[in-house]
This record gives sequence, C-alpha cells and structure tokens, in this order.
Amino acid sequence: MKNILMAAVATVALGVGAAQADPVHGTWQTVKDDNGNYGYIDVKDCGSTICGTLVKSFDNSGAEFKSENQGRKIIWNMKSNGGGAYSGGKVYSPDRDKTYSSKMTLKGNNLNIKGCVLVICRDGGTWKRVN
Repeated sequence: MKNILMAAVATVALGVGAAQADPVHGTWQTVKDDNGNYGYIDVKDCGSTICGTLVKSFDNSGAEFKSENQGRKIIWNMKSNGGGAYSGGKVYSPDRDKTYSSKMTLKGNNLNIKGCVLVICRDGGTWKRVN
C-alpha cells in the first residue's frame, strides 16, 4: 500500500511540474544566418528567466558541424509576459557577433525573434520547434 501511495504522489508531482513548464521550452531550429548556417537552440528556465543554448549547428546543406559557438547562450534574461509574448532579454547572433535587446512571440510551433542594437533593429526570423 505504501508503494502505491508513493507512486501516486510521484505521478501527481510530475504532472504538476509538467503543467508549470513554460510553453517556449524545447528545442528550436533557427533560420539560416548570413552564411547559410542554422542551429538548434535548447530553450529552458535559467533561474527566474528563460535562456537558450546552441546545442547543434548545421551548414547550408544540412550537414551537422561543430561550431565554436556550441554550448554558448544565444538567449538569456528573457521574461514571459503571458499570451506567448517574451521580452526583456538578449539574443546573440553568431554570424554578426552582435547581441540584440530582443522580443520573442510564440504561436504554436513558431517562435518569432526580433531584436535591436541601439536604433538598428533586425528581424531574427521565425524559428521552428524541433521538440
């Protein structure tokens, strides 16, 4: 009986944790950069904010390669505003070696990225959910 009770408690605890996960969590495929490369970004909680790390890199043909930026945070300090809107964070663009003050908008399996450096703004495109 004790084992059944512990299993039930564990199941409820896991279910609550999953229900509280932010919908933006997961792996996202970026758009191709100025060099034709793209990557997979693992997005998750980093303390009280959301961050994303480059976990895989691909060239223009889709072949995976080891990038010097793998393991680097590409998104950090992003905060959820609710309703699929995120702001207050930064996004690093490896191809331009620039960090942008950014906003993200989540719609289903699409994540739109926009960012600015001073008054110069850039559309980071729409990333697609990998998982």
